[in-house]
Amino acid sequence: MDFTNSSDEYLDIIDEDDNAIGKKKRSEVYAEGLSNFRVINVFIVNSRGEIWFPRRSSHKRIFPLCLDMSVGGHVASGESYEDALRRETLEEVDINIDKVSYRFLGHLTPKHDGVSAHMKVYEIKMNEAPNYNKNDFIEYFWLAPKAFFDKLAQGEKTKEDLPKLIKKFYLA
Repeated sequence: MDFTNSSDEYLDIIDEDDNAIGKKKRSEVYAEGLSNFRVINVFIVNSRGEIWFPRRSSHKRIFPLCLDMSVGGHVASGESYEDALRRETLEEVDINIDKVSYRFLGHLTPKHDGVSAHMKVYEIKMNEAPNYNKNDFIEYFWLAPKAFFDKLAQGEKTKEDLPKLIKKFYLA
C-alpha cells in the first residue's frame, strides 16, 4: 500500500456504478485526493471473535505505525476485486485464498458509506497468526471489536477507514 516505490501501478478510475472510465497512476490518485478507485480489505478473525490487526511499518508513506486491516490493497487497472484479493493476501500475509475458506462481507462506496474508495471487504477465519510480510508490518494484535475501540480511546492510531469497517461488520 506504499505508493512511493518505483512500481507506481495504474488504478482504474470508476464511476458511481463501479464501471471503469479511465485510469491513473496510484501516486496521481492520492495527489489529487480522488476516491473513485477500487480497493480490497480483509479481516482475519479467530474462533473467539478476535480480529488480527497488524501495525504498519514506519516507512509507510500513509498511516505509518498505525493499526491496519488484516489485509488491504489497491485493485490494479484491469484487475478484478477477486484477483486483487488473491494477490494481496499472498503478498501481505502469505495466504493462498484458494486454499482457505473466506466470505464476502460487503461492497462499500465513498458516497453511501463515507469510506475512502470503492471497496469490497472479506473475512478469513483462522486461529493462528498469519506469516505476515515484515516489510509491511512490524507487530500485530488479536483484539475483540470492543478492545479495538478501547485502544483507540487510549490514543492508538489507525488507518482512516478501519473504525468504520469494524463498526459496520462487527458491531452492527
